[in-house]
Amino acid sequence: MVFIDQDKCIGCGACAGDCVGSRIELIDGTAHIKDPCILCGHCVAICPVSAVSIPEYDMEDVETYRKETFELSPEQLLHTIKFRRSIRDYKPEPISQHLLEELLQAGRYTATARNSQSCHFIFVQKELDSFKQLLWDEIGSLIAAQAGSIPRELIPFANFYKRRNADRHDDFLFRNAPALVFITADTALDAGLAAQNMELMAVSNGLGALYNGYLAGIANRIPAVREWLSLSPDETIHACMLLGYPHVFYERTAPRRIANVTWK
Repeated sequence: MVFIDQDKCIGCGACAGDCVGSRIELIDGTAHIKDPCILCGHCVAICPVSAVSIPEYDMEDVETYRKETFELSPEQLLHTIKFRRSIRDYKPEPISQHLLEELLQAGRYTATARNSQSCHFIFVQKELDSFKQLLWDEIGSLIAAQAGSIPRELIPFANFYKRRNADRHDDFLFRNAPALVFITADTALDAGLAAQNMELMAVSNGLGALYNGYLAGIANRIPAVREWLSLSPDETIHACMLLGYPHVFYERTAPRRIANVTWK
């Protein structure tokens, strides 16, 4: 529930004017909450005297705007977007907990439909070897249970499993990345937006990432893997990224097709 400190409120009406659900009104010169809301926090952000808070959120995490640290130049941001690459070759160096938590912050501050904030982030690094073993064992059992008639959607995993059995060092599915993150959410868009923000934060910290639809798909399918990841029955993994320090260096951006765009 939104709380407005009546002693601090100056009755400027900024919060009421910016409230997307029109849940705030001015009464006798101060702002008051008239109905429950989605707790988007716009009222907290816009208040010039810090009179608004959401006690159930971490208010110590709220930061006051400072131009020198809150803004990027358009050129720098576009360069970061253009220079990022899908990384398929990683150094064995682990990622510090501090950096992983920075990625988490970038993900949890992503916009979500109706401010659901429903994203669940599952980072796997310390127990990655155990996870890999479980996944390969379960893929093997899943393939064996098909009695020679493998469904189309499982054919890639049958090939991955065959390659790994032929060469235990073949890590095509994980690309030797030292860490990965799964993201569940109420909608695929929410998870995808969070993943994009996290990747940009990763790139700014010298890390690389690879979106891995294969891992997301097979993890959703296998009950033992879902249990290992602590997923509830109604959760769906919509995004998965491999994470790590790139073992390659790119000298320049890569070209793209001319944009398919309509201007009206």
